[in-house]
Amino acid sequence: MALTLFIILAAPTTSIPATAAPAATTVVEALDRAAHPLRSVEPGGDTGDLRSLDRMIGDARVVGLGEATHGSHDFFALKDRVFRHLVEAKGFRTFALEAPWSTGARLNDYVLYGKGDPRRIMREEFQRDYLGWNNTDYLRLVEWMRAYNIRHPADPVRFMGDDIAWTGPELYDAVEAYVAGTRPELSARLAELYRGLRPTVQTGAYIEQYLRLPYAERKERAERTGEALRLLERQAPGADREAYVRSVQQARVIDQTARQYAFDVEDPAEIAAAMRYRDGAMAANVVWWQRHTGTKVLLSAHNNHVGYVPEEPVENPKVQGAFLREGIGAGYVSVGLTFDHGSFNATGLDDEDVRRWTLGPADPGSNERTLDRVRYRDHLLDLRSVRAPAADWLRQARPTRSIGTAYPDGPHDIALARSYDILIHLHQVEASRLRDR
Repeated sequence: MALTLFIILAAPTTSIPATAAPAATTVVEALDRAAHPLRSVEPGGDTGDLRSLDRMIGDARVVGLGEATHGSHDFFALKDRVFRHLVEAKGFRTFALEAPWSTGARLNDYVLYGKGDPRRIMREEFQRDYLGWNNTDYLRLVEWMRAYNIRHPADPVRFMGDDIAWTGPELYDAVEAYVAGTRPELSARLAELYRGLRPTVQTGAYIEQYLRLPYAERKERAERTGEALRLLERQAPGADREAYVRSVQQARVIDQTARQYAFDVEDPAEIAAAMRYRDGAMAANVVWWQRHTGTKVLLSAHNNHVGYVPEEPVENPKVQGAFLREGIGAGYVSVGLTFDHGSFNATGLDDEDVRRWTLGPADPGSNERTLDRVRYRDHLLDLRSVRAPAADWLRQARPTRSIGTAYPDGPHDIALARSYDILIHLHQVEASRLRDR
């Protein structure tokens, strides 16, 4: 037996050339080879199917995770699932939402310290353009974050909002309190600069009132908030540098809100400039947060805000994803989401009544029609590594569903591989479950 074994081991081996897999001949075949299955959108259970996503995002410090509608449960649930996984597997510690900075601060106080009632906070903050966020999926996520922090008080997760359409009274109070405690001689000047700006009504009503102000008055308000910001920036940090840096950022956010409204909404060019300004401000807030806290951030926003190429370049010439790529380079990774058919919540174009809309299978010639032919019902694709002939197909713009707060909206011509690094395609979605307002 030993001799036989020796002969077998010592015998020369014949080299057998490796046979390369034949090249894919169709787009769908190439997508099939690149796709990774997604087990579920719901949080809980095994997350082995998300390990492919771990490899795709690599060492990114900020991951933008999009959505093709602002009102589908499957997108919100998936963000909950992905964030929980990234917390456990990749050390992420911040969930950032396309919501006002002050709203994020209130929710962050809850997840860190148990301060306030998340249901009430969401009801009061998620109004008008943010109404879709007042859903059962985000409530579940916020409650999970609080429970996680109770178990891990020394290494907590955080909640932030990066948007600027509203700044709540808490930020005005914080800036004024900081000045009163460090430079009381400046308090009267700051109060004058902030005169009439501190909200006395809830989010939706405040936004409506601001939009109705004359253009000249909106410009004058932005001049005052800008001067207030410069007033703080001119001061020395003092002994408590952390408090100074935080106060300056709070004053900056107040100024961002005023400047968002200081554009002439009667001029299409000014509207485009306002849209660009908003995306740039949101990106700046995310970058500030990431650098200030040192945490990895999962950023939740619409596809059009996490991607690199605007869906309508004339109306919105530069989007948040492009600003983030400029700001942190390869430290930012963009993930787009698509779907074949299903339902979502949105208002009509000319009213504010939220209702459920349903779409059938994607049209021929659309991106979704081809994506839905991939062998997995729901799947992930690293768009940077897909091979021919799908690589070229992914870089060509074609109709794609991208729906905001109102419908009808789109489809928009989008080149997937130019807009995102990674894509998650869902076969079917259903409308989110909104909470009582």
